[in-house]
Amino acid sequence: MPRRTPLVIGHRGAPGYRPEHSPSSYALAFASGVDAVEPDVVVSRDGVLVVRHENEISGTTDVADRPEFADRRTAKAVDGELITGWFAEDFTWDELSTLRCRERLPRIRPRSAEQDDQEPLLRLRDLLAMVESASRTREREIGVVLELKHPTFLASAGFDMAALVAAELRAAGWASGRHPLTIESFECTVLDELQSRGISAVYIYLLEASGRPADLVAAHGADAPTYRATARPAGLDGLVGRVDGISVNKRMILAPDKLGRITGPSRVVADAHERGLLVFTWTCRPENRFLVRSVRGPGGPAAHGDYEAEWAVIRDAEVDGVFVDHPDLAVAFFRP
Repeated sequence: MPRRTPLVIGHRGAPGYRPEHSPSSYALAFASGVDAVEPDVVVSRDGVLVVRHENEISGTTDVADRPEFADRRTAKAVDGELITGWFAEDFTWDELSTLRCRERLPRIRPRSAEQDDQEPLLRLRDLLAMVESASRTREREIGVVLELKHPTFLASAGFDMAALVAAELRAAGWASGRHPLTIESFECTVLDELQSRGISAVYIYLLEASGRPADLVAAHGADAPTYRATARPAGLDGLVGRVDGISVNKRMILAPDKLGRITGPSRVVADAHERGLLVFTWTCRPENRFLVRSVRGPGGPAAHGDYEAEWAVIRDAEVDGVFVDHPDLAVAFFRP
């Protein structure tokens, strides 16, 4: 059954105000009253799970300005896209621990960028300990929504993400269901593998508004189903009993027309709920750059538009969870 109000999930902490995945970003999310936080994890060369949105780290750290790492710059094909930069899997954790966090969107979030180069990167074990500590201090249980990034690509580089994550969760005491844990990925194969390893969690399949999952492209090529097909009733039927729910790009709910006018909520939430599947959505942000055209306001990309108009459609669709960059705004809106 859908929740009366959705879970408010701090997407990479509170990155509307602090560099994403930094310690202060998570601390601010806890203070804002989130139900859970969402760390993304990649892996270091020596197998340490590192909290970063992508394995290419030049956009969110100072690595490009570190002369000792200049020779690590390279190009890789990640899930079919050629990317040039510095990649977490080419560094040991000891090396990564010397880097500092930076704001990914400095022109949109200049106040956050003022915090650049002040905070270290986190390992997954560090973040799990922070969540436990915050839960005790605030006397309320805070959950973790753990996203696994690029498991098929990382497997080709010799890393078994399911094995690494399972071992880390067990070592931290997060594998048995004692803590509120959700695990999500754009690839269902790694979710299957973690379930087979006995990791107790809510399993969520991430669905983009376009494209195909990398694991199925690797297995089936052009015959791999699209994310859009999976979000239709027949595709959702195939997820029943395999995962607990889906997490969709908000455009799949808002359904904007060619003029950028919201026509939703679409049927995707109702269709999933009819099959007993949870539905999360991402990402609720107030800045004009991230809003559909019809609700953008004056002041340029960084200014806040009529984000409440978007969020109201998402709320009225009765989603079970929302990923947010500004947890204070989301708590105020989604918890009347």
